[in-house]
Amino acid sequence: MTGKIIALEGVDLSLGDGAARVHVLQQINLSVSPGEAVGLIGPSGSGKSTLLMVLAGLERPERGRVLLDGQDLTRLSEDALARVRGRRIGIVFQSFHLVPTMTALENVALPLELAGRPGAFRRAEAELAEVGLAERLHHYPAQLSGGEQQRVAIARALAPDPAVVVADEPTGNLDERTGGSVVDLLFRIKRERGATLVLVTHDAALAARCDRTVRLRAGRIVEDGIPAEPVGAR
Repeated sequence: MTGKIIALEGVDLSLGDGAARVHVLQQINLSVSPGEAVGLIGPSGSGKSTLLMVLAGLERPERGRVLLDGQDLTRLSEDALARVRGRRIGIVFQSFHLVPTMTALENVALPLELAGRPGAFRRAEAELAEVGLAERLHHYPAQLSGGEQQRVAIARALAPDPAVVVADEPTGNLDERTGGSVVDLLFRIKRERGATLVLVTHDAALAARCDRTVRLRAGRIVEDGIPAEPVGAR
């Protein structure tokens, strides 16, 4: 699809075995333009997080295609897919997923080192400064607040300068004030770098900050449109 950074075409996915098998995603067709911010919304169990994982190449669909800038991720080997994720997709999880035995600096440098990028620690230091943690480089996750840990996770996701950032309930484990500051940070950096942002959220205010919201129910997209409140210069 010309001009689309992400395109899902006829995506189906079932999880589980036997009687417990559940059709989690059903005939998903979705496209996202470069630089767009898209919020995935819907009730628990609607398939939002699974869709995000498929989009990020962390789950393979049973049927359909997942295209990243025209490249079909479903045709790649696991090694090739991991390389694409490492270069082009930044992932932010609700529960941070930091390595507890590594400092903030080491956590952010890790994906850069794994990708063989030169100057990994210099880049990691710059990214941590960008998210306001220049004074916390050598602290371990247990020594950081929840908001600080999520900032480290954002720095780690952004360090490889990905074209696409996906975030699964990025404020889910944070109080309202801390969550608000994390969201402000995420949208500011997205805007400054021109990255595409796709996020899962239950927060209506967060969804309204996106350029577009996509509502899921029972594994299907039931609504795809622009929020009622104009996005403006958020």
